[in-house]
Amino acid sequence: MSEFDIWGYPPDAGYQHGIDIVGYKVEATDGSIGKISKHSEDVGSSYLVVDTGVWIFGKHVLLPAGTIRLIDAAAETVYVDRTKEQIKDAPEFDEAKHAGEPSYLEQFGRYYRQPHM
Repeated sequence: MSEFDIWGYPPDAGYQHGIDIVGYKVEATDGSIGKISKHSEDVGSSYLVVDTGVWIFGKHVLLPAGTIRLIDAAAETVYVDRTKEQIKDAPEFDEAKHAGEPSYLEQFGRYYRQPHM
């Protein structure tokens, strides 16, 4: 049995290595959550950072690449398999901690590996 890779881009999501998805809109299963302000292609730790704007008062959220369902390059939109509520309740992204603490991503991995509500 293979464990789901929360930190890898799903092979059927339409991600192409090297594509710049910064600025793409992000759609949860129940509506828009913001735009991508940063993304990573690092093997074993790929993710998106989403600027939620006024939706949750300018909070930045981190979404592991494994939460992506589909990337629509023509519409510049990324669809993820979480609800707005699940994303809102996720740990807040902190750029300083991310840069300085190698284990920082673990809390996101634990949160997003929980069974979908």
